Amino acid sequence: MDAKLADFGGWDMPIEYPKGVAGFSGGTLAEHAAVRERVGIFDVSHLGKISVKGQGAKDFVNSMVTNDLNRITSGQAQYNLFCNDAGGVIDDLIVYQFAPDDIFIIPNASNCSQVAADLSAVAPSGITVKNIHQEYAVLALQGPDSSKVLADIGINLDLEYMSFGKVTLPGDEDLGKIIICRTGYSGELGYELLPKWESATKVWEVLVEKIAKYDGRVCGLGARDTLRTEMGYPLHGHELSLEITPVQASASWAVVFAKSEFRGKSALEIEKCQGPSRVLRALKSSDRGIPRAGMAVSDSSGRVIGEVTSGTFSPTLKVGIALALLSPEFKVGDQVQIDIRGRLSSASIVRAPFVEPRVR
Repeated sequence: MDAKLADFGGWDMPIEYPKGVAGFSGGTLAEHAAVRERVGIFDVSHLGKISVKGQGAKDFVNSMVTNDLNRITSGQAQYNLFCNDAGGVIDDLIVYQFAPDDIFIIPNASNCSQVAADLSAVAPSGITVKNIHQEYAVLALQGPDSSKVLADIGINLDLEYMSFGKVTLPGDEDLGKIIICRTGYSGELGYELLPKWESATKVWEVLVEKIAKYDGRVCGLGARDTLRTEMGYPLHGHELSLEITPVQASASWAVVFAKSEFRGKSALEIEKCQGPSRVLRALKSSDRGIPRAGMAVSDSSGRVIGEVTSGTFSPTLKVGIALALLSPEFKVGDQVQIDIRGRLSSASIVRAPFVEPRVR
């Protein structure tokens, strides 16, 4: 579809699709607007896939991740953080529970092998961990019309947020079962479809055909980044990393300290008790400046107080927005300055998300 491609974690990934769909113009701004207002699809098959099976699989994975899998049941998924002993984030991921002895994990592309290797190294006898990265594709259907698109292809699943099911495409039973989960990374109503890898092209073509009815777009990483930044969603390597803990990243909502164990618990408890040296804040430009990752943030006196982790132009708000790690004394309502290539740009610390989420 003549996408503009770029390297992302070792994968050639579409940044945008300038030609759009069915004669409608494309590009990042059009793709972003389609997801916020109608519907768009993303090929995010680079995301990892890991299978953990065997008696006690759920309890084993639960002892490794920060959230509590006992809060979900079979047919539900949960956002999680996978930390090292020091509390650094190896990856953030989604854990699907098919059954207590059948757990399916979707990590980020570049971290899949590390997560699988770490789990394998400590898995108890009888539990099998497999890296099945290329067994499934991941196609994200996002936007307020996404459920209509599914209905148009004969799929009528009544899914709650963060729940999933398995379906076959009517008339295309030979494609096999497709996992559909009501999740996404856009802040809108949406679904992630996981067909078998060899069936992905057919499923993609069906979706491309159907979204044209709703003036939809195929979407690349450019729109994914503007959409997720408007939501304040973290991106590993930016807001979360081995050096950026969940406590610093304001992600403690995904850390259940009441659990008896999880990797990194002791280190995170100490940091939480002592208070982090930096915290993630949302910044909204007060002028025409567009923040970018790595730019220094200072207070009114010019003292550097932190750094932008993600920054972009918000197509919805028509203004520059950013996420930044700042000294913890700086709160919502405070004014700061961002060094944009030698020019100081004014910004306010605001509450995330920048745009009201509609995932539910």
